[in-house]
Amino acid sequence: MPTVASSQSSTETDWVSRFADDVIAESERRAPGKPVVVASGLSPSGPIHLGNLREVMTPHLVADEIRRRGYTVRHVISWDDYDRYRKVPNGVEGVDDSWQEHIGKPLTSVPAPAGSAYPNWAEHFKAAFVQALEELGVDYDPISQTEQYTAGTYREQVLHAMKHRADIDAVLDRYRTKKDGAAGGKKPQQKKVDEAELEAAEGSGAADEDDGSSNTAGYFPYKPYCGNCEKDLTVVTSYDDDTTELNYTCSACGFAETVRLNEFNRGKLVWKVDWPMRWAYEGVIFEPSGVDHSSPGSSFVVGGQIVREVFDGVQPIGPMYAFVGISGMAKMSSSKGGVPTPADALKIMEAPLLRWLYARRRPNQSFKIAFDQEIQRLYDEWDSLVRKVADGTVLPADAAAYARAVGTAAGELPGTPRPLPYRTLASVADITAGAEDQTLRILSELDPENPLTSLDEARPRLDRAENWITTQVPADARTIVRDEPDKELLGSLDEQGRESLRLLLEGLDSHWSLDGLTTLVYGVPKVMEGLEPDAKPTPELKVAQRSFFALLYRLLVGRDTGPRLPTLLLAVGADRVRTLLGA
Repeated sequence: MPTVASSQSSTETDWVSRFADDVIAESERRAPGKPVVVASGLSPSGPIHLGNLREVMTPHLVADEIRRRGYTVRHVISWDDYDRYRKVPNGVEGVDDSWQEHIGKPLTSVPAPAGSAYPNWAEHFKAAFVQALEELGVDYDPISQTEQYTAGTYREQVLHAMKHRADIDAVLDRYRTKKDGAAGGKKPQQKKVDEAELEAAEGSGAADEDDGSSNTAGYFPYKPYCGNCEKDLTVVTSYDDDTTELNYTCSACGFAETVRLNEFNRGKLVWKVDWPMRWAYEGVIFEPSGVDHSSPGSSFVVGGQIVREVFDGVQPIGPMYAFVGISGMAKMSSSKGGVPTPADALKIMEAPLLRWLYARRRPNQSFKIAFDQEIQRLYDEWDSLVRKVADGTVLPADAAAYARAVGTAAGELPGTPRPLPYRTLASVADITAGAEDQTLRILSELDPENPLTSLDEARPRLDRAENWITTQVPADARTIVRDEPDKELLGSLDEQGRESLRLLLEGLDSHWSLDGLTTLVYGVPKVMEGLEPDAKPTPELKVAQRSFFALLYRLLVGRDTGPRLPTLLLAVGADRVRTLLGA
């Protein structure tokens, strides 16, 4: 088996490589010769958003680095689809107040939204995320907790937890607020968690309001789902360790039942016991958790003691990961409708760019994903990184993040054969309204010496830019080229204004490329000031350039701003530019 020493020196400075070193060393200490196990957990209680994606991408990137070093790795994604349906999310199409009647049932027992092709709530919300993971190149082993529990896979673990319920209760009691000021005479500090953090916690089971301690008959870490109404609004009234006979009543429908837990599969351990049980069962070495799990008394902290003291296991290496935001929006929460998902992001950006956003930031660093104009700057930054990689000037950590973005241990992800600037593609899509013949004409004129011959060369980046324009840019911000010249504005120009237009029109033919028109539109104000076209700009010159640009925009699109002028001129076409500028 390879050793830690096989780590590539080029990745020594990035966070993924450092975690991979630690995970390999810990795996060899705990389970030498066995596959390295990393884990993620997701609750399909609603749209699985871009914040949840960090729960997957963090261990994925570490697992992939370990695979690159020659180890066998198992990335477990536990679908917490046997969690209770806690609330009806806002803004979900095909869902109304009638879904309230399902609160308390397992997610796999709740109907899918109206019109869905999937058999239940959980499968409906898993589907889009599963497809996104495939596009992102994430290799994983999915585990349905509904299947695990209902098949009796965890039966021995459930019986063990019930037998040691007093030990579990003692661990939980260390973190419970002492109303009488006992336990050292001090009330434990309660971490203030903002609403967004609490809502994010709901998607992972961390906000499970019942840890089993609310039972007057004693502490029980197991919650049956009712045999009549399927809800978990049940109370265990007695349990016999020897016979495993369990009695419960349902507060929702009044149903009561006696079952034998050694053959009963309709229930689950409470969250703070379920999670550490799975760490021990799967042998998890690495699993990150959100900031909501890291406060005193949280699931990760308590789970570390339960896994050791009850299940004779070891807590995983568990870095805290920070929240992911959206440009111009608040923190995301799975309990609110309309939050962007990975599928939404992949409609406007290529998979390598989305992977890069997660790879380049340490887990404890928050970052934003752009759905607004900022996406153009992100793509510019990405393209700059690509050039640095190509010419060898890239820093080691940036090179590592790039390598993790464009491919995995299994190979490179599909890319765009000819990645033209995203902002240029977006501008062209805006101006042409997606007309393919016009789009090809414009893109083929960007570089006359090496013209684009097919739009497929610019895809899928072109498609992502078109989607961004049509789905994210408001209609009143779209570009509409004038049909007729603005004769009033043209007639009001002074001699300097007319001369600047003459110089531009005179240079169109000899500068008809993206670079050439860039030189031309920036050079005209310089020539008007008596300078050479390649003169360095001064503050006064920049004012003159902005004034000239505003004039062109008003004459071409009737506004003071618009797409980059060189792209706009190419899109409008030389003949129409001459007409609109009064030639």
